[in-house]
Order: sequence, then structure tokens, then C-alpha cells
Amino acid sequence: MSSLSGKVQTVLGLVEPSTLGRTLTHEHLTMTFDCCYCPPPPCQEAISKEPIVMKNLYWIHKNSYSHKENLQLNQETEAVKEELLYFKANGGGALVENTTTGISRDVQTLKRLAEETGVHIISGAGFYVDATHSSETRAMSVEQLTDVLMNEILHGADGTSIKCGVIGEIGCSWPLTESERKVLQATAHAQAQLGCPVIIHPGRHSKAPFQIIRILQEAGADISKTVMSHLDRTILDKKELLEFAQLGCYLEYDLFGTELLHYQLGPDIDMPDDNKRIRRVRLLVEEGYEDGILIAHDIHTKTRLMKYGGHGYSHILTNVVPKMLLRGITENVLDKILIENPKQWLTFK
Repeated sequence: MSSLSGKVQTVLGLVEPSTLGRTLTHEHLTMTFDCCYCPPPPCQEAISKEPIVMKNLYWIHKNSYSHKENLQLNQETEAVKEELLYFKANGGGALVENTTTGISRDVQTLKRLAEETGVHIISGAGFYVDATHSSETRAMSVEQLTDVLMNEILHGADGTSIKCGVIGEIGCSWPLTESERKVLQATAHAQAQLGCPVIIHPGRHSKAPFQIIRILQEAGADISKTVMSHLDRTILDKKELLEFAQLGCYLEYDLFGTELLHYQLGPDIDMPDDNKRIRRVRLLVEEGYEDGILIAHDIHTKTRLMKYGGHGYSHILTNVVPKMLLRGITENVLDKILIENPKQWLTFK
């Protein structure tokens, strides 16, 4: 732990936290998302199998998880590289790549992207949701899972010497499964020993983040170095959000750019648009939580890339930040959200 303390661990090695700059804390650069494929209605099967072209782009945007090719982000490494260069040109400095075991983490590709673009990339250790857990993972004890997490940070992931710099995104379903509960407990145990940052993917229910924080606390986690992702699709009620904010974890609004009439993975959820996300961020600032806010896009499908007419990894810097300024969020606060808060979270204790 002493060699990591006070540093941020990227796929290229340890760096000083001050070098990160503007940081997106929840993105994917290479992954597969077959676990969330949603079969289309029979009358739409034909279009779901067509290549991604202009004439069907609107349908794919509205049915992202019903088009198998759209779920193969790992096929777009060159496009992602170009987008990272664009992100850097627009003031971006670092990005946390949240792909974990179960959705095709590829640390070698991440290392190459970091080398070729100059963007700091921090890779995530751990496991995604139960639906992606192998039988071997489900059979592991909490102690064995803890060893896996620690090894991915201390020695390297996926049989390489390329080390992860965060635990997560740790996938949780609703209701939480026993395998996911064990992974959460292992996450807490590893964090207690390493002093590392943790990031959680909660199940799609407003009570899920509360349950997860309780499990982590009971297992000895440091909640002040833990991020709860996807709050924009999970806790929609203002009162409930402010109640959750009191628990002391980082509050992440990470679906900027996603504006959907119908959210396939949570039909009961009315996905907010970017204007509503900005209003929620402003609310949290007004309530005194500016030191705990993080933002990102969570890009995980092809059509969110600029290559396919999507918003890309620079949307926050080029479009959202100017709108936040118009809505009264100051430059000082934006520097906290984009620079200082990520830096504090990513630095090992």
C-alpha cells in the first residue's frame, strides 16, 4: 500500500494526481454488452440485423440494446482512439474505464490507447452483474474474491502486468444476488487493505444504492472513496436523492448524452435528459454537496460514438459545461466536479 499511497494508478503506471486534469469517471473504451441484449419484436427483427447505416440510425438510437452489432464497442478501437484525441484537444486529461470481468475488459488495448493518445486511462478491477458471473466466480468465497481484486491492482489484470487503478464498476442487480453480495463484501475488504477508489453500478431501483452502501459499510469499506454510479436513472425523487447524499459517497451523474423516450433496461424508468441532469447537479451544489459530484457519459454502444453520429466522449466538455455555466454553476464548481473531485477519489490513501 505504501507504494500506491498518494498516487493514481493508470494502465501505464503510477502518476501524480495533479497530472490528471479534467476527468470523466465512468466510460468504456472497449467492451461487449451482449449480456443486456433485448430481443426486438418479431416485426422488427430484420432491422435489428442490418448494419449500422444512416437509414436505421434513429431506430438503433431508440432500441440500442436490440441491435447486436451496436453492443460490440470492442470493434471500434480506431474510432475510439480518434475520439480520445478529440477529447484531449478539447481539454480532457483522463478517463476511468469501467469495464470489468464479464463484459470483455481488455487492458492491453487500454494501454495502447493511452500510449497513442496521451490520455490517462485508469482501468477497473472486479466483476460486472451476476448475469455475467462464471460458475467459477459464483463458487468463490469472499476471501478468494478479495484476492482476485487485490491481484488485479497489485500485480496485473487478465494475465498481464497491466494494473487496475480502481475497483469497479462492480455490478449489482435488483434484487441483489448472493454472488453480487459476496463481490461487494470482497470489494470492501480489498479497499480496506489497499486504500483504493471503488465505483458501483447499482440495480435499477431507488433502494438499491442504499442497500449497497449498507453492505459495504458493514464489510468495512471507506464510503468516502466510493462512487455510486447512474444516479440519473436510479434515484429520481429529490427528497430521496438528498437523503442518499447524506451517506457520504460520491454522487455520479454519468449518462450525459443519453436522452430516451423508452429505456429498454428499465421500462418503468423515465430517463431524464441532459437539462434535468444539469438541474440535479445544480440542486446538489445548492445543498452543499459540490465536493462529492462526478459526471460522465458511460459510453458503451457504438452509436454513441461520433463515428455514428453520437455525442462522443467530448460532449460534456463541449456542450454540457457551457449549459451548466448558463444555469449558474460556476467555473470554480465545475473545476471541482471535473478536476478536483476525480483527483481526490482516484488517489490511493
